[in-house]
Amino acid sequence: MLHEWLCRPHVSRWWQPSPSRAEVEEDFVPMTSDGNDTTRGHIAMLESRPIGFIQCYVVAGSGGGWWEEEADPGARGIDQFLASAEDLGKGLGSAMVRAFVDRLFLDPRVTKVQTDPSPDNGRAIRSYEKAGFVARGEVETPDGPALLMLRERPEQP
Repeated sequence: MLHEWLCRPHVSRWWQPSPSRAEVEEDFVPMTSDGNDTTRGHIAMLESRPIGFIQCYVVAGSGGGWWEEEADPGARGIDQFLASAEDLGKGLGSAMVRAFVDRLFLDPRVTKVQTDPSPDNGRAIRSYEKAGFVARGEVETPDGPALLMLRERPEQP
């Protein structure tokens, strides 16, 4: 299912290149033998229908040239997409992200959540803004230019 979703035009435009089934298994099935892979993928459901994918990872030490300056062990990163083009523009993406990040903040160790859409992906940027993220500026990543967006842990009363 995830492979098929990643090959859909509205997803592959931003998650390039479209992976093979073997690459999906290699990239999205968590490695648990050495305990070093902190990325966890989740399928978002609306009632009983799978509507999207969201993954979360520990930012510090993520490797591969990603976020080498981040030292905060509580920083988390997310990436997401909606599976069906028909679901775009209905507020489902921002609702999915908001609910997922709210759940991440239930862990007192999580200090902030970041994401890095392409500066050209206005739909994603608006979705993240609606979910409470604030743009912090463009950064250069191993995948090219990105807009770093953050949502800080809410103040506790």
